[in-house]
Amino acid sequence: QVQLVESGGGLVQAGGSLRLSCAASGRTFRSYSMAWFRQAPGKERKFVCGINWNGGRTTYADSVKGRFTISRDNAKNTVYLQMNSLKPEDTAVYYCAADSKMVPTFDEDSYWGQGTQVSVSS
Repeated sequence: QVQLVESGGGLVQAGGSLRLSCAASGRTFRSYSMAWFRQAPGKERKFVCGINWNGGRTTYADSVKGRFTISRDNAKNTVYLQMNSLKPEDTAVYYCAADSKMVPTFDEDSYWGQGTQVSVSS
């Protein structure tokens, strides 16, 4: 069983930066693919970025490429999301997810954090 706790959200002005953290508990964290999703007001939850078990492969939604960076430190059981050049459209609740499947789906069978609010003012 894996438990995820996000932190680092807050209110920033457009152009600012935030660094989100996702602390995981569980013996098998090292083998999990990790991802960040976000859900904006009135919108469906959307994929933001993902990282494989050793950090060697990352993928990003087009909307955040060049601005966001996902990373992980398996020794600390922590995944990070560095967000730069924030825009008002980045405003959302950000969720950390973990999936142990060979082909991760990040669905109801995955582990999810409680979410952390990111608000970007114009």
